[in-house]
Amino acid sequence: MSDSSLRLVWVYPDLLSTYGDQGNVLVVQRRAEQRGLSVERVDVRSDQPIPTSGDIYLIGGGEDRPQRLAAERLLRDGGLSRAASNGAIIFSVCAGYQILGHEFVNDVGERQPGLGLLDVVTTRGEGARCVGDVLGDIDPRLGLPQLTGFENHQGITHLGPTARPFARTVFGNGNGTGDGTEGAYNDTVFGTYMHGPVMARNPQIADLLLKLALDVNALPPTDDRWYEALRAERIAAATQPA
Repeated sequence: MSDSSLRLVWVYPDLLSTYGDQGNVLVVQRRAEQRGLSVERVDVRSDQPIPTSGDIYLIGGGEDRPQRLAAERLLRDGGLSRAASNGAIIFSVCAGYQILGHEFVNDVGERQPGLGLLDVVTTRGEGARCVGDVLGDIDPRLGLPQLTGFENHQGITHLGPTARPFARTVFGNGNGTGDGTEGAYNDTVFGTYMHGPVMARNPQIADLLLKLALDVNALPPTDDRWYEALRAERIAAATQPA
């Protein structure tokens, strides 16, 4: 962690900030500040270099063409990959998740190279688009409660041998492969299809990122009544018959 403050980097808000994903950076910042941590937030546009000294990097979703542009620029820049090599924590959503893999299918139907920070490959699904609420059980090794979120994607993401599923779906599509997996992670890099924004629905994920960045096993408690009310509302809505 940085000596003076926690450095929080929001990657390419001009390209990858669909479905309210910018809320993720707001939640992580707020939950750090509630613990008395000083936070330096850095919003990096796609025409700016990615700093390599961040502690936590957040990447949102985006439409097909902005996703391709973001992948091309992140590959040319190299800063996010160097930050990962330095041990930074990276959390990505939807298009950002696909970019962190080895490759995905872009807006012109070509296989687009990703950053290879997650051992996943994304193809384009031929069936119905994956849209709707998702509930899932997060990998028990992460010690987190049930995952709630909203998915909207055509991509089908296949996990390689070094990628662990972030969650197993109770219902919803998740990665879209039919095997019940949702998202992927390794030690410091995470990907999910969950919007919502996912941190507002699942504040314990934000806390996990903070603990990893601080290298601590626990954080001081906070007032979670608002978050828990939102979680209960969305889980109840998702589980009610249509």
